[in-house]
Formats: sequence, structure tokens, C-alpha cells
Amino acid sequence: MNKISVIIKREYVTRVRKKSFIIMTVLAPLLMASMFVLLPILMMNQKGDFKKIAVIEDNSDLFKGVIKSTKDAEFVYLDNAKVEDLKKTFVKDGYYGILYISPELVHTPNAVYLISSKQPAIGLLQHIENSLKKEIERQKLLSYKIENLDEIMKNVETNVSVQTKKLDETGKETGTSTGIAMVLAYINAFIMYMLVFIFGAQVMRGVIEEKTSRVVEVIISSVKPIQLMMGKIIGIALVGLTQFLIWVFLTMAAVTVLKTTVLNKNNTTEIAQSVSQNLMAGDQQAAVNAKTANISPEMAEFSKLFDNAMNQQWGLIIICFIFYFITGYLLYASVFAAIGSAVDNETETQQFMLPVMIPIILGLMVAMGTMQNPESSVSFWCSMIPLTSPIVMMARIPFGVPYWQIALSMVIMLITFGAFVWMAAKVYRTGILMYGKKTSWKEMWKWLRYSG
Repeated sequence: MNKISVIIKREYVTRVRKKSFIIMTVLAPLLMASMFVLLPILMMNQKGDFKKIAVIEDNSDLFKGVIKSTKDAEFVYLDNAKVEDLKKTFVKDGYYGILYISPELVHTPNAVYLISSKQPAIGLLQHIENSLKKEIERQKLLSYKIENLDEIMKNVETNVSVQTKKLDETGKETGTSTGIAMVLAYINAFIMYMLVFIFGAQVMRGVIEEKTSRVVEVIISSVKPIQLMMGKIIGIALVGLTQFLIWVFLTMAAVTVLKTTVLNKNNTTEIAQSVSQNLMAGDQQAAVNAKTANISPEMAEFSKLFDNAMNQQWGLIIICFIFYFITGYLLYASVFAAIGSAVDNETETQQFMLPVMIPIILGLMVAMGTMQNPESSVSFWCSMIPLTSPIVMMARIPFGVPYWQIALSMVIMLITFGAFVWMAAKVYRTGILMYGKKTSWKEMWKWLRYSG
């Protein structure tokens, strides 16, 4: 055991002292924040090429002027123009495309075409579809000869925002947010995927480097192969755990600063209550309430989201993340160590990597679907299967998972990673001293069955 601790200390200290570890530990939270905050802002503010689109109706003016120009596109309605003639000259005439609208659109939903030399953006298509849809609905209502229809439609137009509350076993209500749960699920799944893959791959590269440099031959003379493998795996696991705990500390510090500076003048609970009162009241009363409370709408909404975020089960999330990272990492790192011991260079690992990567990628894909339906049977079973459970379960937890499911998943995970470590150790002890022979799955199976 003393020899394993020496190997663990060497692996841990060597990697923690690297500049790359320090830089990524500090920059990773900033990069994640940039991805979730700056990227949407940039996408909202990005400007594309201005598009001029010719609109042609087939001997009709039923939809003339219906599609309004936007800051990115201008719709020019042409009279007495033929589509076939304009096809030959529309690019030369300065048009991005030709929008052909048939009078049959009232009865045939796909009787409209946008002809262009480039693939149009989804936003442009949605603007056209929504404009035509509203006009068709308006014309159908007009056929009923209702007086003051436009005014009636304007008055009945209403927005509805569903507020969610979670009721616990004691009957206590807490505000929640499905949007926050979805973002948290994505972050959990993505970070788990990255950590398991990155640190698992580090184990494989470390084993290959020691094997190719023949350093392992010297080390094996003092320690057993299983001790070397476990020391390397556990040492790198502690590196990943250290990095995660630093991220948690930095996040808590950022939240504390945010709460004491941005929200120092208004208690978040009071603001959230004010928002609820505003929503229950009419528009005029809501304006009076907001003015009386001296709260801007943006601050009120931000405070409400902040309060809902704080209502998440952060203790459970952090504990489960640490558990699934350690067990998931040990499971995959043992496989990566076995692969690294079986090859002479990193190029030869390609034939073994695909079966290992498929479950990790599948887990990430299921986790993305879990955000839409966390109670689906696919999400449930993938949160139980050990190869995918670290990623999928962490995506389900923000939505609320019964404790028995978490406990069952953890028990299965412990049993499975123990079996994987045992099998990887049998492959490692043979492969680590094997040189000059191209290894196959069949050869590794023989090493696994070897009992000497």
C-alpha cells in the first residue's frame, strides 16, 4: 500500500504543478460562462448580409404587403412578373431570391416557394411562414363578417407564463425553473463527459509514454503491475477531483459576490414575491407595484431566476457529481490503461478506441434528450447502465430523481467498476511488458483468461 501511495503522490504532484493544469483550472469556468452568456448575446447581435427578395403572386394580390421588411431582408412585390423570366436575371438584378406565392396557399400549405442560389436561413423562413399564416387566419375570420375584427384580435391577444413550484414531502413550496434545470443538466452532462474522457485519456497516454521509454521496466522491478496501474489511475483521479472542487469554490465565490453587490439593495425573496404579485395583478397594477418597489423589470426577472437557481438541491448535485466522476473515471480509466499497456504507440490505439467511445458519446446524446423528457424509459435505463449512467444520471438529477433510483444506479456502478478494474489489471500485467507484437482483441482476451 505504501508503494501505491508513492505512485499516487508522484502522479498527483507532477500534474498539479503543470502550467496547463493551473491555466485550465482558472480559465475553464470563464470559458463555460462565456459559452452560456456571451454566445447567445453574440448570436442575437450578429448581422448577416442584407437580402432583397422579389415576391411574385400568381395573378393575385391576396398577400400583397403581408410580409413586412425587416432589418435583414426587404420584400419587393413585383406586378406582372413571371417566375420563369426572373429566374434568369434575379441575381443580376440584385435579388437574393424569388418568393412565389400561389393563391392555392389558402387551401394547400406548401403552395409557396423560395427560390435562391443559397440555402436560406431558418429565421428568414420562419418570418415568411408566420406572416403568411397570420394573414390566412385573418382572412378566414373575415369570411365570418365579424365587425371590428382587427381590434378584437388585438384585444384578445394574451401572453401566458407558467410559473413552476416544487412541493416536497413536508408540504413546503419552492420556486423552480425548467430553463435553469435544463441548463444545469447540460452543464453537468457536458462536464462529466469532458472530465471522464480527458483524464481517462491522460492515463492511456501516460502508460504509453512509460512503456515506449522503457521506464516501466525499471518501475516494475520495484512494484507490481497492479500497483502501478492503480497508483496512476488514482493519482490522476485526485487531479480531476481537485480541479472540480476548485471550480465549485470559484463558483460559490462568484455567487457570493453577485449576491452581495448586484442584489445588495434588494432581498431576493422580496423581489421574487414582488414579481409574483406583478404577474397576478393586471398590467396597470403591475406597473404600480414595480414602481412602488423601485425594482426594474430586468432586475426583478434576474432576481427571480437567481432565487430559483438557489432552490436547486446543490448538496445532492455536488455529492452525486463527485461519486459519478470517481466511479465513471475509474471504470473508463482502467479500460484506457489496459489499452495503453497493449500497444507500443498512440497510433495503434485507434482500433481499440471506437468501442470505448461509443458508450460515452451515446450517454451524451441521451443526456441531451433527457432535458426534454427526463422520465422517459431511455433516460431511466441509460442512467442505470454503468457505461452511460455517469453522464445521463447527472442530466436527470436537476429535474428530480427518486432516491431509490440514485441508490440503485450507484450500487450497480460500484459493482461494475470493480469488475472492470479487475479485468483491466489482468490485461495490464501482461501487456505492459509486451513489445514488438501487434495486439488484437483476441490476444487481449487470452491475457484476460491467463491465470498465471
